[in-house]
Amino acid sequence: MATIVLTPRQKDELHKSILAFLSANGLSDTCASFKEELNLGPDFVDDATLKKYEGLLEKKWTSVVRLQKKIMELESRNLALQSELDSATPTSLARRNVDPTTWLPRAPARHNLVGHRAPVTSVAFHPVFSVLASGAEDSTIKIWDWELGELERTLKGHTKPVYDVDFGGPKNGILLASCSSDLTIKLWDPSNEYKNIRTLTGHDHSVSAVRFIPSASGQNLVSASRDKTLKVWEVATGYCVRTIQGHADWIRDVVPSFDGRWLLSAGNDQTARLWDASNSDHKATLVGHEHVIECCVFAPPSTYPYLAAMAGLKKPPSSNSYAEYIATGSRDKTIRLWDTRGTQLKVLTGHDNWVRALVFHPGGKYLFSVSDDKSIRCWDLQQDGRCAKTIDDAHGHFVNCIRWAPPQIKEDPQQGAESPAANGRTNGTTRKEDPLSGIRCVIATGSVDANVKVWAS
Repeated sequence: MATIVLTPRQKDELHKSILAFLSANGLSDTCASFKEELNLGPDFVDDATLKKYEGLLEKKWTSVVRLQKKIMELESRNLALQSELDSATPTSLARRNVDPTTWLPRAPARHNLVGHRAPVTSVAFHPVFSVLASGAEDSTIKIWDWELGELERTLKGHTKPVYDVDFGGPKNGILLASCSSDLTIKLWDPSNEYKNIRTLTGHDHSVSAVRFIPSASGQNLVSASRDKTLKVWEVATGYCVRTIQGHADWIRDVVPSFDGRWLLSAGNDQTARLWDASNSDHKATLVGHEHVIECCVFAPPSTYPYLAAMAGLKKPPSSNSYAEYIATGSRDKTIRLWDTRGTQLKVLTGHDNWVRALVFHPGGKYLFSVSDDKSIRCWDLQQDGRCAKTIDDAHGHFVNCIRWAPPQIKEDPQQGAESPAANGRTNGTTRKEDPLSGIRCVIATGSVDANVKVWAS
């Protein structure tokens, strides 16, 4: 016989809820039988009481199911944390606390930011504040506080999917740039409630990527388009100052070097190309992928000791040079490492689907990738590109983008806000004065599941 754990008052509440449920669903005979078997008098419940308790049983039931699901999630998270704790040594724990240069993300994410109604295509960190922008196929840009995990505002202006977002611009006036398949690039002013201050037109097809070009004045940005061109724009006026041609098909991605002297682009013609940003001269073509190249990045100087070893060099290039090595990711499921002369150094295999985005760890030892296989992979450059860690099911669907939070800014009266302007896919790497100072152990990813996730120490 079952043990009775309810108090008399709780039993009465339960009986009234059951009677209200039966009555509301037209089960009058069952309701009468229930009263009879429990010896409930005619005064136990009236129409007003039935009305009061109507729907209560369903609410309690759904609450229990929701809580059970939450408990299961917490138990799963607890098991993962306990497993990690059991396998950790005092040395590794100490290193995790003091050495951001070797930090790797781990599940679960600190924040899961929900709000977009379509796949998230891009994310970008503000160079100074704890602000994260995300662009999506719902034609909106959302501004989040990534430390609190809260939505601050939604920017509407594009009429078709937003493909890319980036912070940068003039040193005393950081702007947000966005691009879309509506053929436009828009500039938004964070200091004026993200007002749309300028719309740049000139591309003849979808604009796939946009990046501010790092410089002392932060006066230019570059865009890539399905019309097979790159365009360099003047931020202050919105004028197109240069059009770069050379690709034979849709250009999927473009990124400037950390000093703004070079541009790297890649796309559907299965090549990556290196350009002189000042005069559009073509420097090199990288050929080797067997499918569309989705993404490309410059390697920061902190990676040079490891990549030089892969290249068979005894001495790494100068850290004052910002365009020595490159990484590309493709629909052929591979990541390839190159020098800027076009020599392929290494092919990294492991993803089971298209590689969508790449970011170098500011510490220089790792390269991160995200893919349509829903995972984040960490590749150890010190170990010849071996996959050191995989976060499976990082999202519930394809992972489209990844960015590293920029370094914490230290006041420098000579540079002012110059360093923040270099946020254009610098992947959080700091300036040459101290390449490992102020590393923030924070990355953001966006997915076809319409969510943005923040991964942090």
